[in-house]
This record gives sequence, C-alpha cells and structure tokens, in this order.
Amino acid sequence: MTYARIFLLSATLLALPSGAHAQTPSLLTAMTPDGVAHYDHIRAEADYVKREFMIPMRDQVKLYTVIVMKKGVANAPILLSRTPYDAKGASSRTAGQKATEILGAMDAVFIEDNYIRVYQDVRGLHGSEGDFIMNRPLRGPLNSTNTDESTDAYDTIDWLTKNTPETNGKVGVIGSSYLGFTTLMAEIEPHPALKAAVPQSPMVDGWMGDDWFHNGAFRNTNIAYTVGVTTAKGNGGSDPTGVGDDYSRYLEAGSTGDYIRHWGFDQYPFLQKIMQNAAYTPFWSQQAVDKWFATHDLSVPTLLMVSQWDQEDSYGAPAVYQAIKSRNKDAKLSLLIGPWPHSGGNHYGFKLGDIVFKGDTALEARVNYIKPFLDHYLKGSPDPKLPAAMTYATGVDQWQLSPQWPEGKPTKLYLREGFGLSFEAPNTKLATQNTHDDYVSDPSKPVPFIQRPINMNDSSQWKPWLVRDQRFVSDRPDVLVYTGPVLDKALHIMGQPMVELYAASTGSDADWIVKLIDVYPNVSPEGGQGVALMAGFELPIGIEIYRGRYVHGFDKPQALTPGKIVSYQFGLPHVNHVFLPGHRLMVQVQSSLFPLYDRNPQSFVENIFHAKASDYKKATQSVYHTPAAPSGIVLPVVN
Repeated sequence: MTYARIFLLSATLLALPSGAHAQTPSLLTAMTPDGVAHYDHIRAEADYVKREFMIPMRDQVKLYTVIVMKKGVANAPILLSRTPYDAKGASSRTAGQKATEILGAMDAVFIEDNYIRVYQDVRGLHGSEGDFIMNRPLRGPLNSTNTDESTDAYDTIDWLTKNTPETNGKVGVIGSSYLGFTTLMAEIEPHPALKAAVPQSPMVDGWMGDDWFHNGAFRNTNIAYTVGVTTAKGNGGSDPTGVGDDYSRYLEAGSTGDYIRHWGFDQYPFLQKIMQNAAYTPFWSQQAVDKWFATHDLSVPTLLMVSQWDQEDSYGAPAVYQAIKSRNKDAKLSLLIGPWPHSGGNHYGFKLGDIVFKGDTALEARVNYIKPFLDHYLKGSPDPKLPAAMTYATGVDQWQLSPQWPEGKPTKLYLREGFGLSFEAPNTKLATQNTHDDYVSDPSKPVPFIQRPINMNDSSQWKPWLVRDQRFVSDRPDVLVYTGPVLDKALHIMGQPMVELYAASTGSDADWIVKLIDVYPNVSPEGGQGVALMAGFELPIGIEIYRGRYVHGFDKPQALTPGKIVSYQFGLPHVNHVFLPGHRLMVQVQSSLFPLYDRNPQSFVENIFHAKASDYKKATQSVYHTPAAPSGIVLPVVN
C-alpha cells in the first residue's frame, strides 16, 4: 500500500460520522482484560425511567431505593413498598424494555396508569445500610433507639415527595407478608403525604397466629426462612440441609432445638430469641401490631387483605381489622379476603392446588377493588365506596360485598356420638352411653401435614398445602373423623369458625389440631376442568393448632392434669365458603401436624426447644361430646 492510499483511507475514516467511527472496534490483544465495569440493560427504546438512590434516614443511615415510572409521567402518585426481599430484584424481573416486564404481575395495573412505583430495602438488608432486626419493634420498651419502621417510612416519604419532580405529592403504601408489616408500620405516626395503605397478609403477631408460632406451637418452616433472610444481608441463600424428606430429617434430629443446634443455626440471633421466648412473653406481646391499633386511632384510609388459605399469615389482617373497628366503627377501613395462598392476590388467581376458579380472582381483586381504592385517595378519582368486606365465596365462585364482618350468625356444629356431626346438641340419654372418643398420639409417629416425602422449601408443596385432600390421613388411628349427613341445601358461612373442644389427655401436655372440611360427592360427572379429581375430595376449609400448656394463659405455660377435661377455644381462619347440596361437612381432630409444627413431647417440660428424647411419650387423647362437654365448631352461618 502506497503512502497516498494510506492518506486517502485515513481521510475517509476521519470524515465518517462520529457514531459510525465509534462503532469501529479497536484491535485487541489476547491479553486485553475482559472484565466490564458496568452494563446498563435499559435501552433507549425502553418505555420507562428507572432511578436508584440511597435515601438518608434521620440517623444518617441510608436506604437503597428504586424508582420506576413510565416515560413522560407527570403529576403522578407514588406507590411505595418497603421490603426485606431485595428492592433491586423486585424491579428487575427481566431485562425487558417495558415497565410491565421488569416489575411483578401486581404492578402492571398501576405502572400502566402512570403510578410511580418505588421499592426500598429495609435497613440492614441487600443494598441498605444499618442493622437488620426482624420485625423491628416500635420505639418504646423493646426499642430504645430513635428509629423504627414507622420513622423510616416517614423519612422515605418525606424525601420522595421532595425529590421526585413527577409526583403529585400523594403517596400510598402496599405490600404483603413482611411488606404488609412495613405497610402497617407506615400508618403509625404517618407522614402527611401518606394518603392510603393496602397491607396484605401482614405479619402482626408472630406468636399468636402469624409466621413464627400458632397458639404456642412453633412452625419449623421459619428456620430456613430466618437463615435465608439474615445471612449476608439477605444474600446468603437458604439453609444447607438439602431436599430430602423433612419428616425424617426433623424426626431423627429430636426436638426442634436439637435440629437447630445440629445444623449450627443457633448462631442466628433471631432463632435464639425464638427459643428464649417459647411462651407469649413481652418480647411478643409488646411488638404485636394489632395491640397498637387497638389503642390508637387510624388516620390513613386502609384496605386490609388476607388469603382464605394463607399458609403463613392468616392471623394479622383480621386481627388488625377487629382491633380498629372495636375502637372506631367509622374508621375508613375495609377487609378483602381472596381464595388464594399467602400473598396470592399479587399473582395469578386462576387456581389453587386442585381447586379451579372461574377466572383470575387475583386480577379481579386488583382491578375492581385495590386500584379504585388507591385511585380515589391518590389521584382524586370517584370514591368506589368499598363496603366493610369484599370476600370471595368459594364453592359458588363469586365475589360478595358485605356491610359488616363477620357476616354470619354463630351456629354451633356439634361433634356427636358415632362420629357424627349435627346442629343439635348432645342429649343426656345418648351421652351416658358414649361420652368420648379416644386415640393414641405417639410422638415417634406424628401425623404428617401433607403426604410424604415432604420438602417445606418446595413452593409446589408449601403454597397449596391448606387445600390438600385430607383422605391421606382419614384412616389413621390417631385421627378422629366426624362426618355429617349429605346436605340437601347449601350451607353458607361468612366469618371465623370458632373451635370449642372439650378434651382430656393422659399426658401432661398436648397439641390439638382441628380441621373443618368440605367433603365432595364421590362421583365424577363429565365436563369441567379438574372435576374428576374432586370426586370424594376432602377439602380443608380451615385448619388450626392449639398447644395445651397455654390453656390457662399464653404467658403462663402449665402442665395439664392427666385425665382432666379441659375446654379449648380457638379460631380457625376467616372464610367465605358455601358447602353445596350433595356435600358433607367433616371435622378431623388430631395431635400433631408434622414437620410443619414442632412435636409436643406430651409430657410437660419448661421449654419444648430443650426437650430430651425421654420426654417424648405416647398419650391417650379423649374428645368429649356430652351436654356438659359439648365439643364442636361454631360456624358463622348466613342461611
């Protein structure tokens, strides 16, 4: 090549547009470093804007925050969620170029209607600074600092309204589970810009009936949860125990405390706190959110949500609803109950386990109730005038609106002699012939909560377990089964079924599990998705546990007197369900639900987490059905 040709080529390259010249690759050697400092997957054609900030709190701790909005948005409301589950991940579902692609399903109706969507990591997790404390208590007896989730929400909202030019200055908070807890926290001493809240399946009282315990019985699923959330700022993965049968794994370990110590999980502070507070100590009672709302006025319009088959937090939303209504019946408050598993209202709601619904019940709830509620308070849209309760009637597949909750009239369904059920109370003559039914509960052979093998970290097992066909335990000798006659007309319940169990044990401690079940006809008619699967199906409508040692006070565990009849009263989850003609009602009673709940030794020990192998003993359990001890379930009947 001559010098003249080289000159002409150089001149041509110099004359190219700068963009074209920039695209010409440089010659690289084999040893050129291949690492890239940063890649921005958001292309110019994206329909959204995404911003990331470290927002300072009043104590100078900075919290990682992601803001997503459609391009061109102006005068828009902010919808905030404060999460322990990675704000960056919540806003990076895919690398798509549409806002609806990077956000979750529940966000679609909001982002498409020009909401500004905000996710924030709570302090100490993922991208946020500071120390993480599980369900950080409010400032007070358990928290001597000047910050809590309420102040962090206040400071965040204050910053967002001052530093987001596109906002109209109105903020709503929304979220499920732990995010439901932080949503409720934002309503305590709320920022003036906070105009509406949607707490979904919130963690309210972790001992009474949300994640950690139910009526004193510990839920083993929370061991893996704690390890996952509190390792390496939430980035440490789950526990290392593998995918084998949890039933065998927990049984072979001994007590749940032994299991925790075997795997080295006792180094986790929150698991230590749990084991040190097995009873309802001030550690639990002084951070129960419903107790706060029972003594303070609600100033933020609120739509509480819970799932009918919520396997994690069935207690919180109804408890807060009742606490607020007991204080102020005119509070701007509604309750929504959908036919979902935990947090199911945020996903797709066509089916749950073997139960198929007529449509996407979750989308229906978002479009018909949640969004109109938020639109009214955040955008000035017409008032949807939501009623006290919006609930989905399972059995007839339709949403129903109620002026009050519960809607039904308390009507007792009695356990009767011969393993029957009746709305007629036991009579004296029959009661003297057959006063009780017995079974032997053996801690070495506990009743499984689902069919084995069990992997509680498997969402396909965990999410639908509350609707699993109960025929897999109906013929066990340690499960009592009471069945009513075939219904000649529909029976509709709306509210919270209440257990009234009169029982005795030869042991000095006992667990009592009661299940309310809808038994389908044992036929397989043609047509209908899933119909054949439902022939003879035993569908749980509510399942709950009660640990006997707490019958005289949740804060005062006491040994049971062997052989003494004791009255146990506790609630099943809130429901709206129709038992159809041709169906039967069933009640099952048992003393273990394993390995979801830790085993009761059935001999009294001070702390079950420290029970020894020799403490676990068989016991004969007796359930009574006499005029003086009329066991049954009080149903909220509306017809």
